[in-house]
Amino acid sequence: MKIADIPIGDGAPLALIAGINVLEDEAAALDAARRVHEIAERYGFPLVFKASVDKANRSNLRSYRGPGFDEGLRMLGRVKAETGLPVVTDVHEPPQAKLAAGVVDCLQIPAFLCRQTDLLLACAATGLPVHLKKGQFMAPRDMRHAVEKIRSAGNGGVFLCERGTTFGYNDLVVDLRGLVVMRGFAPVCFDATHSVQHPGAAGDASDGDRQMVAPLARAAVAVGIDVLFVETHPEPDRAPCDGPSQIDYAAFERLLAEARAIDSALRAAR
Repeated sequence: MKIADIPIGDGAPLALIAGINVLEDEAAALDAARRVHEIAERYGFPLVFKASVDKANRSNLRSYRGPGFDEGLRMLGRVKAETGLPVVTDVHEPPQAKLAAGVVDCLQIPAFLCRQTDLLLACAATGLPVHLKKGQFMAPRDMRHAVEKIRSAGNGGVFLCERGTTFGYNDLVVDLRGLVVMRGFAPVCFDATHSVQHPGAAGDASDGDRQMVAPLARAAVAVGIDVLFVETHPEPDRAPCDGPSQIDYAAFERLLAEARAIDSALRAAR
């Protein structure tokens, strides 16, 4: 399968999905895309730029959601036109799939919605590749049913994402065995930033532990993945959403250098 011209899985080079958690304004989105692209190129990672247009699953009614679906798609279209990068965003309702497919190169299904059959089938029907996040409540092997839903519509371009599993209240844990299990029936992505969330732990928002992003990403690359997913922000502590889980550009560059070294060593040993 491919996202635009970037091959995913089946021995293809390790790809990168990276960008900002949620769109803030057009200038910031363009700057982020250019900065992330520059760093990714430095370490030889094919890049898909990610930004959410509307964070529909916020815990608090007053939490920042983004510019809205229509305006967000317009902004992503501008980013794509200006940078030449393929782009991905998430959709939450079946009618959004066709609309987003007119702009983006890949559709992302949020983890909480990974079992929503109508949404999965609507995304599959667009013909675009589908980035399907594993629910925090799902066993890795059970994601095969969600994959079958996508493939039943004639769309073989589905890949799965590990982003942590609920561990008691307000915490997630990453079981790296799940990467091996899911990679047995679909290409696999590891979301290094959402995996360090403490959901709801900040009272009216999620908390997180960004110092764990790099260790978990290194471990996932060593276990074996097809795509690495990272959210970065110029000032994570001032990000309007999921700031504690995001890393700044300097940390992002260090992480890519480490991931490249691990991936290259593994490929050389094969």
